[in-house]
Amino acid sequence: MTQTRIGVIGGSGLYAMPGLEAAEWITQDTPWGPTSDQLLTGMLDDVPMVFLPRHGRGHVHAPSTVPYRANIDALKRLGVTDVIAVSACGSFREGMAPGDFVIVDQFIDRTFARDKSFFGTGCVAHVSVAHPVCARLGTACLAAARDAGITVHSGGTYLAMEGPQFSTRAESRMYRDVWQADVIGMTNMPEAKLAREAELCYASIAMVTDFDSWHPEHGNVDLSEIIRILTGNALKAQSLVAGLPARLGANRRPCPEGCDHALDGAILTAPDKRDPRLVARLDAVAGRVL
Repeated sequence: MTQTRIGVIGGSGLYAMPGLEAAEWITQDTPWGPTSDQLLTGMLDDVPMVFLPRHGRGHVHAPSTVPYRANIDALKRLGVTDVIAVSACGSFREGMAPGDFVIVDQFIDRTFARDKSFFGTGCVAHVSVAHPVCARLGTACLAAARDAGITVHSGGTYLAMEGPQFSTRAESRMYRDVWQADVIGMTNMPEAKLAREAELCYASIAMVTDFDSWHPEHGNVDLSEIIRILTGNALKAQSLVAGLPARLGANRRPCPEGCDHALDGAILTAPDKRDPRLVARLDAVAGRVL
């Protein structure tokens, strides 16, 4: 068994957890450049925690410019075993209303301007993302949300768009009616794919702030209304995260979903053909197999 270390990627309100002991902001260097911000480390109910502001404190990174590779690499270097991604989203479903949470289990990736893999020329790898989130971790998040009294939905497809603009009405209707997506956001991809390459368990908590632009009675997405809903959601998210250490426990067994061995058989480049410079950058992400 190894020690559980929970990493939380989110926004303001999720790096100021009540009860976080020995809290300290630290800088973690990575071969992929600087992270979005410093990382807040501490202990919550005897379980080590790491909090990372995805957009940086003060919201300085747009969705397309978030340094996703550096963020995931830094969490891996700090010994994180389980990543909880918390993000705002729009809803395509009447029953998933603003203020509700959705424990996402699938993604449609429509991003196009981001680095989506740690691997590439000189060290090629293909990992499976058929099941892009860890069911064990998602179940823990679902239970913690219910314990906190949050209206939460089990399962949902998250459409990741590039942004930073919101959807046109035609796009919104297509994503809802044709593609059958449930929620829409701008940040969980390539985050989930990179977490899988780094052999980290990953769960996504989507906090509904609006009905996107498909809904005939709610008009356009209103940023001021989103911010109002976000404020309340942040407090709910704190309550959810506070319940995770007890559910996950301090001692961690191997992931029954196989997330921590996702690279088994994934690297195709022959050892004598691997680019040593890229291999050096992969020391944290893929050191187990390289």
